[in-house]
Amino acid sequence: MRLSKLNIKKINLLDVDDNYSAQDILMKMGELYQFESGIYAYGTIWLKLQKNIENIIIEELDKADCMQVEFPKLQPKKIWEQSNRWSVYTKENDIMYTIENNLGEYGLAPTAEECATIYGSNRLLSYKNLPATYYQISEKFRKEIRARGYLFRPRTFTMMDAYSFDKSKEDMNKTYNKMHEVYLKIFERLGIKIIPTVSDGGTMGGNVSEEFQAVTALGEDTILYDEDLDVGINKEVLDFENKDEYLAQLNIKDISKMKEYSSVELGNNFQLGTKYSESMGLFFKDEQGKEKPYYMGCYGIGVGRIVATILENNVIKENEKIKGFSIPANIAPYKVQIIYKEDKKNIAEDLYKQLNEMNVPCIIDDRDDESIGSKIKDAHIMGTPYVIVLGNRFENGIVEIEETKSCKKYEVDFEKVGMFLRNSEGIRDVLVFLHNLHNFRMHKIRR
Repeated sequence: MRLSKLNIKKINLLDVDDNYSAQDILMKMGELYQFESGIYAYGTIWLKLQKNIENIIIEELDKADCMQVEFPKLQPKKIWEQSNRWSVYTKENDIMYTIENNLGEYGLAPTAEECATIYGSNRLLSYKNLPATYYQISEKFRKEIRARGYLFRPRTFTMMDAYSFDKSKEDMNKTYNKMHEVYLKIFERLGIKIIPTVSDGGTMGGNVSEEFQAVTALGEDTILYDEDLDVGINKEVLDFENKDEYLAQLNIKDISKMKEYSSVELGNNFQLGTKYSESMGLFFKDEQGKEKPYYMGCYGIGVGRIVATILENNVIKENEKIKGFSIPANIAPYKVQIIYKEDKKNIAEDLYKQLNEMNVPCIIDDRDDESIGSKIKDAHIMGTPYVIVLGNRFENGIVEIEETKSCKKYEVDFEKVGMFLRNSEGIRDVLVFLHNLHNFRMHKIRR
């Protein structure tokens, strides 16, 4: 990408929100635009980062034999009446946005249990077709009373939601546990420390549910975590009438030993049982040809909230002042930003061409009206993990590469820059890669 085409706005880092610094930087740059509270437009950096995260989610779900689908965002009232949730979502909790016209009443999807149940029952006619799990990644809509934290709690957001179908409670438990492991792999690949916790089933229904909580000072949830047992609970569980049952299942005997953390919920799984198949009258035929209700589970991951968490977890400060943020290299939309002095323009263009040919996502700062110092500052507010500077140090075919997260600088052979970046998933992996690469020259700059 040529930076001149992005048209980023100049910002004052002293005026950035202390709590949600990365998202506020993107807002002030113009990469996020708020139409009104909780409703946003997304620019190149956000969308490409989100797509990289989605690809990891898709890869892990596909490995687990889940099938990708897409359900309608505009859903007819009649299917929500089949499950007896229309009044719950439009009157009792007032969660769903509704539309009424001469064609009837509709809701903008806050979730998709009804659509999934109907879709699954149309294909899963026999026990021979089970188990099956369908998932989608799509926009959801919810009437948040108080939108907050930019994309931590907006009114429209991107979510992965999956729905499993099994023939028995035992099989439902197996699928539920399988999805638990899939989630842990997803968050491990994303570099997010997750604590699964017991939670409330809420309006989804079902008797068993768990949240996947990321510890962060920005979270609105409070969890209790036992390091020895490696188990956690949402603090709201202590208000349940059957809290002792929950604690006994987790072998928690002494709450005072549990540490309290502020956290944000990035995923939530539910065992739905037969709630939807029975209420909607949708069944499969068992081995004896009798109609039986599906045992279902539903599984959600807040993709937009993951993006926000990764950005805010990677804010860079220098002398207690916000400098920008640095996106991890394995999911960054652009791995490197090329910055050059005017007399090195032709060399920079050649490098940009070489990296594109090697499919290394990169940015060239081709703006004519910015100093090299200003360009380096802008690289930090765009989250690019590596910066290549073709300045006064460029001689004898050596370029300077800075890792923006640690501010460490390295000198690398010009001809080997592409391999350096293509194989770098973090500085430790880079060092291993370079150590094993024949005739690769790298010298750490002494400070």
